[in-house]
Amino acid sequence: MDLHSPAINRLVDEWLQEDLGRGDLTAPAVENIIGSAYWIAKQSGVFCGGGLVQKIFQRLNQAIKVKLLVEDGSYFNANQRLLELHGSADLLAAGERTALNIAMHLSGIATATAKLVKELEGTKVKLVDTRKTTPGLRVLEKYAVRCGGGTNHRLGLDDAAMLKENHIAWSGGLEDAVKAIRIQAPWPTKIIVEAETPVQAEQAIQAGADGILLDEIPPGILKELVPRLRSLASIRSKDDGPQEIVLEASGVNPVDLQAYAETGIDLISSSAPITKSSWIDFSMRFESDITEHIATQKDGKNPFKK
Repeated sequence: MDLHSPAINRLVDEWLQEDLGRGDLTAPAVENIIGSAYWIAKQSGVFCGGGLVQKIFQRLNQAIKVKLLVEDGSYFNANQRLLELHGSADLLAAGERTALNIAMHLSGIATATAKLVKELEGTKVKLVDTRKTTPGLRVLEKYAVRCGGGTNHRLGLDDAAMLKENHIAWSGGLEDAVKAIRIQAPWPTKIIVEAETPVQAEQAIQAGADGILLDEIPPGILKELVPRLRSLASIRSKDDGPQEIVLEASGVNPVDLQAYAETGIDLISSSAPITKSSWIDFSMRFESDITEHIATQKDGKNPFKK
């Protein structure tokens, strides 16, 4: 995640503009005052979003100092300080809600991901995310998955071709669909086929798929199916040259992770860390020794100042 990219700057500016509108009406109460504050965690978890918090406050004023006490991807405990802030009090208050919201959301995803990843410890299976993300926040939510120890699946439709039931039905069949993609897509393109039955999975191998997404197939069936699919892929490789097949299970109930990990698959994809995680509760508290005058901090610009 490139925090210096124009896209991130635009996103942060939109977040701030949404909350500030025509200007913070409470600002006159603390104008011309330099303040100090800190964030404290109300529960334990995995932190994510520190760089974004810095970006948010420094888009308001470059002179605001943000000291991160916990790195992204690190565990923290309840009542632990996460970061410290120092700067114009009106701007610390103005950026508080936006910064807290995004960090609590991303930390919730990272925490939920870490719990599932821990269940897969000792196996070679990777936990991967999906495209079920909040529009506009995909790159951030997928970054949070990485902070929790997960692995990113494709970021978008241009990363890899995944043929699902509708694609196959509309194209006239699996072989025709794979052939059409091979003809038009750049040569490094990987083709993944979603299979809901063992027969569909075998057909996908024979059609030349690079990966099979085994959707909602019970682990008991997968335990017998996975070796058969790898054998088919091996036979195909002898005819068409070396090819690696990646087998992925989806539609997995988190309570069954271990059972799926024992089937010999490579990946388990889950949308749960993003779609079902709860925010981790943080609080921003102001230090009591606010005595410094704003005149001592003239550098930096506030593009949202009206």
